[in-house]
Amino acid sequence: MRSAIGDRGICHPPRVPIDPASARAFVMAEARLLDQVRLAAALGEPVDAEALRAALSAYAAPGGGYGAGLEPDLRAPEAQPAAAMHALEALADLGAPAPEAAALCDWLARTSLPDGGLPFARPVWDPAGCAPFWLAADPGRSSLQITAAVAAQAHRAARHDPAVAMHPWLMLATAYGLGAMEQIQGPVPVLSLMFSLRLLAEMEPRFPRAQVQLERLAGQLPRSGRLPVEGGADDEFMRPLDFSPTPDDPVRPFIAPERIEEDLDRLEAGQDSDGGWRAEWLSYSDEARREWRGYLTVRALALLHANGRL
Repeated sequence: MRSAIGDRGICHPPRVPIDPASARAFVMAEARLLDQVRLAAALGEPVDAEALRAALSAYAAPGGGYGAGLEPDLRAPEAQPAAAMHALEALADLGAPAPEAAALCDWLARTSLPDGGLPFARPVWDPAGCAPFWLAADPGRSSLQITAAVAAQAHRAARHDPAVAMHPWLMLATAYGLGAMEQIQGPVPVLSLMFSLRLLAEMEPRFPRAQVQLERLAGQLPRSGRLPVEGGADDEFMRPLDFSPTPDDPVRPFIAPERIEEDLDRLEAGQDSDGGWRAEWLSYSDEARREWRGYLTVRALALLHANGRL
């Protein structure tokens, strides 16, 4: 998934329509069971609820929450906020209530800090296969980036699950996120910006405060919708489809339409000969690299389907 988008003088790859059959075959042959089940949602098909819940249960942690590599670069068994984000993303694919979602909100309420935010990561006792940035996290400090990421997926699940929509944790996390955004002065780190915009997009237009903050923070985006990731790989960027994944997304008017089309072209051109897609960031184990490929192949298909390219 590499190309240069939005800078004058840089050549863009020609459009290369993907091979959906080889993409599906790659997922079924190489991806995690959870991503195999989620493939249906990516293609706009009904999800097998029983199969998804069974696949997700493999990552359940004692005492609640999820861990055990559900976030591929955080392989420790302890329950983590990042794993909760992935779990809620999968549960939102069901389009129906799931008891696991409300139970996960209960765990998130127990894990949240007094200000309503989540720590970037909880302590990890076995660092094998874990990215250094997870290990260096301060468990006593709230992170806007991870709180917004988790809450955005919870709001997706809440569309179809009243128990999540009315859960006290989601209300507190949302209030923390909005409050933290309102205090921002100056540029926002790109990952915090992206996840904050995803949360605001899920909330808007139901929350007037969210509309105000979305316009303010989206104003930090260049029209190219392309920003480098601080501390990431040399060619690691957040791109238009990261900030605005669907045509009806409220962030989309802040990105030039031609840059969206170029990013869709880039995504199509990123399909490998084996049918899958690759991450452009560093991974910290061979297993994580493999698992990211399955996850990102499902994501690529979902983005292309949502934007009329499939």
